[in-house]
Amino acid sequence: MTKKKAQDESAEKVEDENIETTEQDGQETDLQTQLEEAQQSAKDNWDKMLRAQAEMENLKRRNAKDLENAHKFALDGFVKALLEVKDSLTMGLKTANEEKATIEHIIEGLEMTDKVFLSTMEKFGVEVINPTDGTFNPELHEAVTMVPTPDKESNSVLEVVQIGFTLNGRLVRPAMVIVVQ
Repeated sequence: MTKKKAQDESAEKVEDENIETTEQDGQETDLQTQLEEAQQSAKDNWDKMLRAQAEMENLKRRNAKDLENAHKFALDGFVKALLEVKDSLTMGLKTANEEKATIEHIIEGLEMTDKVFLSTMEKFGVEVINPTDGTFNPELHEAVTMVPTPDKESNSVLEVVQIGFTLNGRLVRPAMVIVVQ
């Protein structure tokens, strides 16, 4: 019986080894599958990253070109509006050179051109600073001189030598004024 026991034990060992081998083969297959899936996922993610990087480079190039065009043509509307002023000046000069031109006609033409010019400037956010008979404001006005005038209030604008301008609320040029002392 010992022989039979030895055979039974050896058969059990073979079965146990077969089961262990089968389990190891199953684990190896699972690990191999997981490795392949991980490698495929890494490859897909790498492709996605390369595409995203290329898209970002294209976006940078497009934005740079758009910005360059915006800088290049930002004044396009302003220039077109100023051409109206230029046309008005040209017509005024043509009229002034005519034989029957009078001073009154020339002055009228200059006044109209000035109005066209100021309205064009206002369209683009440029406002006139003309403080005639106003109070002196050092943030908007530059005092050229001070004149003692007893019948006027002190620190008021007596005369505007040169008008000033603001662009969208920011001072471009202060109004040059004569101030009452």
